[in-house]
Amino acid sequence: MGSGCAKDELTRQAKKIRERRRRVKKQKKRLLALGIPETEMTRMDTKTIRAWLARPERTKRLWAAKK
Repeated sequence: MGSGCAKDELTRQAKKIRERRRRVKKQKKRLLALGIPETEMTRMDTKTIRAWLARPERTKRLWAAKK
């Protein structure tokens, strides 16, 4: 890749833990709105959460069928 000026932290900020937690919290709220129960969501990791959010119509349809 390289180690030039563009890679410096002063130019490009490092990812913040607080921002990541905020994004995950927002994604969980979106999944609740799609109909996934909170008990199921507590077992999911972040990759799974993002995978369900990638296709919201399919997610809604599949979880409605499970109820």
